[in-house]
Amino acid sequence: MKDTIISLKDITVSYDGEQVLGGFNLEIHDGEFVTLLGPSGCGKTTVLRTIAGFIRPDAGDVFFNDKNITDLPPHKREVNTIFQKYALFPHLNVYENIAFGMRLKGRGEKEIKGTVQEMLAMVNLTGYAHRGVGQLSGGQQQRVAIARALANEPKVLLLDEPLGALDLKLRKDMQAELKKIQQCTGITFVFVTHDQEEALSMSDTVVVMDGGVIQQIGSPTDIYNEPENAFVADFIGESNILDGVMLEDYSVRVAGHSFRCLDSGFGRNTPVDVVIRPEDIKVVEADATRIVGDVTAVTFKGVHYEMIVDVAGFKWMIQSTECRQVGDHIGLALTPNDIHVMQKSEYSGVFGDYSTFSDEMEEDRTASEEANIREEGDADEI
Repeated sequence: MKDTIISLKDITVSYDGEQVLGGFNLEIHDGEFVTLLGPSGCGKTTVLRTIAGFIRPDAGDVFFNDKNITDLPPHKREVNTIFQKYALFPHLNVYENIAFGMRLKGRGEKEIKGTVQEMLAMVNLTGYAHRGVGQLSGGQQQRVAIARALANEPKVLLLDEPLGALDLKLRKDMQAELKKIQQCTGITFVFVTHDQEEALSMSDTVVVMDGGVIQQIGSPTDIYNEPENAFVADFIGESNILDGVMLEDYSVRVAGHSFRCLDSGFGRNTPVDVVIRPEDIKVVEADATRIVGDVTAVTFKGVHYEMIVDVAGFKWMIQSTECRQVGDHIGLALTPNDIHVMQKSEYSGVFGDYSTFSDEMEEDRTASEEANIREEGDADEI
């Protein structure tokens, strides 16, 4: 286990009398790529700003390498922050933007020149030193912001939704670029996003948040394959979440039938939530399995078909390379490995089937989240 570089202990933060974080605790280890993931308003940016020193918590302490830095101003902390709006100086060229922080610290021109060249090479912008910021694309501007932050040799780089303003293809390119830079420098990255795919593809550790509370901490694989409650299961990828009863170790009753599973330790006849990922369900003939239903919607997704299947009034999502037609009566086959059992929580019953799911609604939800994030960013600058 790597050493802890940042520790938040019993942090409480309120805005206008409304508590955003209460008794919040988190440890971040040296050299990790950590992502704070959650919906708009969950408190993840507040955590980032508390680490940076832009927010003074109402209670609790911030430690950096075991030293209490709660009262230390931002410019004296060994961290740099990159925001969604990169805050580059429009009157300075690329070279001077990157050199700015080093000049403030009184570095010599020879050292500055060498560092700027090194940073430009790292972010694949060699030859752009004398370009104006206005001549750069969004992705290039973001890389200049990263180079400027890294030139100051921070121990920790904080990134607050830095890819939110980029188009989809450029975002994916920059995800790979950021991960490569983090691995190359060994600097601890703390990244804030509401994008699940972004978190899963880039992170060593994902911290899933909702309502100012950590719902789960783990590797991307653990978070996806072993969600701890219905919120995490629903927020990370697509999930069919059903009411079930744990009959005994390795045996659960769900969708009206008993199945073998890999879970234990819940006790006998215990109500539970059961998660079944859409890609884990095998489509078979109706007479070949116990769970059967009628296809109500089919969407082609390129590598697979996404189907909504009505099983006794509960709408399942299935992702399969095998296409069925609307109205087909089909069977859904499961293995023990496809079934994940979770304890009941405050989120039980909130998430479940896909009776209201459609591409249009998903697009509306995503657009609404992005609008909220832009509004939060604008408010932060006021």
